[in-house]
Amino acid sequence: MNESIPVTRVTDQGTVKLMPDIDRERAWLLTVDGAPQSYVDLDEPTHLEFEYARRLGHALDVLAEPGRALDVLHLGGGALTLPRYVAATRPGSRQDVVEADRGLAQLVAERLPLPDGAGIALHHADARAWLEGAADGCADVLVADVFGGSRVPAHLASLGYAREAARVLRGDGVYLANLPDAAPFAFLRSQLATFAEVFAELALIAEPGVLRGRRFGNAVLVAARRPVDTAALARRTAADAFPARVEHGAALRDFIGDARPVRDEDAVPSPEPPDGAFGIG
Repeated sequence: MNESIPVTRVTDQGTVKLMPDIDRERAWLLTVDGAPQSYVDLDEPTHLEFEYARRLGHALDVLAEPGRALDVLHLGGGALTLPRYVAATRPGSRQDVVEADRGLAQLVAERLPLPDGAGIALHHADARAWLEGAADGCADVLVADVFGGSRVPAHLASLGYAREAARVLRGDGVYLANLPDAAPFAFLRSQLATFAEVFAELALIAEPGVLRGRRFGNAVLVAARRPVDTAALARRTAADAFPARVEHGAALRDFIGDARPVRDEDAVPSPEPPDGAFGIG
């Protein structure tokens, strides 16, 4: 079998494609219905291609001392980009990955296998249902990167969900989420208000053009019940090849404005991205 041939399958989410990167020998792009979802370099798992993934990586780097093993729960699997990153940068970490699309998970397992001893367990389940069945205080970090097509599902955007996320985290645990939106930021502001009800500390990482309302894009939410080293995070994100800004404190409260926490019965998915919103970056 030629491992560099693109692969296409129809799964629960839609049409999934794995396409080789001609510039990197064992790197692959995963798309769902044409929208880029994950990028993985099997020879260099610390290489994060997408801007939002790089920002999640920066957050993972600063939330604990370098190299310390962590218990990490990932909601949303894709091609397992961030679990591979954690396994490489924090050896000995125990990671659970919850992926609702069984066909997608099977394709990734077949074509992009994990290295032996990676410490990554994959679970086929709905993210919220799995979270509600998880034990109290079982994780140091929870990474939420769940999309139904190109939108964050509504049942992962409510106060009930935020409380479940806080429950499974240890006292010094950190919640990270990939949240797409554009001005006037109704979804993003409501998510910040929701998580502010549960977590004392919030920070938001985003490209300045997105925060200024110039384009649709991803923002990374950082939430914790203890102080986060926002200065270290800001240094890393500002020095990145794709610079971003870290908002926290009074500036973030001003951004939230009069947005209110979202009850389960009022939750809505993130907005549909405009055509061409998500390129490879």
